[in-house]
Amino acid sequence: MSDILLLSWFAGVGMALVSGPLGCFVVWRRMAYFGDTMAHGALLGVAMGMMFHINLTLGVVLVSSLIALILLLLRRQHALGSDTLLGILSHSALSLGLVVLGFMSQIRIDLLGYLFGDILAVSPIDILGIYLGDALVLTILAKLWHPLLLMTVHEDIARAEGVAVDRIQLIFMLLIALVIAMTMKVVGVLLVTSMLIIPAATARNLAHSPEAMALLGSVNGMLAVSLGLAASYHWDTPAGPAIVVAAMTLFIISLPASQWTRWKQAPRSPKS
Repeated sequence: MSDILLLSWFAGVGMALVSGPLGCFVVWRRMAYFGDTMAHGALLGVAMGMMFHINLTLGVVLVSSLIALILLLLRRQHALGSDTLLGILSHSALSLGLVVLGFMSQIRIDLLGYLFGDILAVSPIDILGIYLGDALVLTILAKLWHPLLLMTVHEDIARAEGVAVDRIQLIFMLLIALVIAMTMKVVGVLLVTSMLIIPAATARNLAHSPEAMALLGSVNGMLAVSLGLAASYHWDTPAGPAIVVAAMTLFIISLPASQWTRWKQAPRSPKS
């Protein structure tokens, strides 16, 4: 059992390393619903991978990337709001994935494992893939850090400064797709977005700079993985949801720190 937990912990830490800094931009740019859309599309990627007998991770990346491209094209039409487009793509992709899986009755599918993850079943190959993906995502994110920050502050100013906004936004979406494909086995397609959002939101309550928030986001994710796996082991609960509950608990604990910071920064009236 200890070897299984150790492998699971390494997989969870690998997820936390990349979800911290990437999740910061998801929180800053208010892209939580976009993350859900990409995650729901991951199930369709799994179904297509099984149908065409290709690597499931590759299938998830391809389908999620296609959803990102469709979203960018539809946004340019200005016919519907972004939230409406995301809702259409999100639920359509998830439902289509379930329908396709339903037709493949000859294949035995652990649907709950894909929906909620099975971190205790990760293999050394899975962990190697996660850390190689981490290295790729973090390298690209480091190069895009300042343009992404400028786009987050004001997109029009970023364009005026010569930032290729559309290209960088597409690359950022593809990075989210890659991270979802890498970590799908850890917490599942229905919960993977929570590990992009909750640790970063917790860090926002504690950090005083973007870089500190990115670092604390990863630390919070690692702590949530450790606490969640410990709770899963002692109380025999599902590991993926336990990790998310641990992350939520850390967020709640961080709320007083956020209130204290706001109180300290609030203007004071002069004493008479």
